Amino acid sequence: MSDFRKLSDTMLASPQISLDDIAEAKAVGVTLIVNNRPDGEDPSAPQGDEIAAAAEAAGLSYVAIPIGHSGFSEPQVDALIAALEANTGATLGYCRSGTRSTLLWALAQAKLGTSPDTIAAAAAQAGYDISPVRAMVDMLAAR
Repeated sequence: MSDFRKLSDTMLASPQISLDDIAEAKAVGVTLIVNNRPDGEDPSAPQGDEIAAAAEAAGLSYVAIPIGHSGFSEPQVDALIAALEANTGATLGYCRSGTRSTLLWALAQAKLGTSPDTIAAAAAQAGYDISPVRAMVDMLAAR
């Protein structure tokens, strides 16, 4: 059973997805899946190549922007912005719990000029807390 959480009209975050979740994602309007989980983090979970193949078979785009223990970088933020701007439908980001996907989205939204309070409220509505990256969100939004 999927746990897709709405961050915006065009962005959903989720804990680790299964191959079966791809059909459900497509049914709710997802056209791009963003994997924020490094391969091998959980060997029992479907790895990126499996999700990519299933997404392609379903007619969905796929991009991997892995977020490891070292945290977030501006190239990762820019990669998500580029993926979102190239996508015409909804995007589903996933990782172990959905938190890294949400935090990366928050950073991308801040860099695009969205108010930090708006970003924090959207994340909270979906059950996520952006406080681990709030200082970065504020900095990016102030640029």
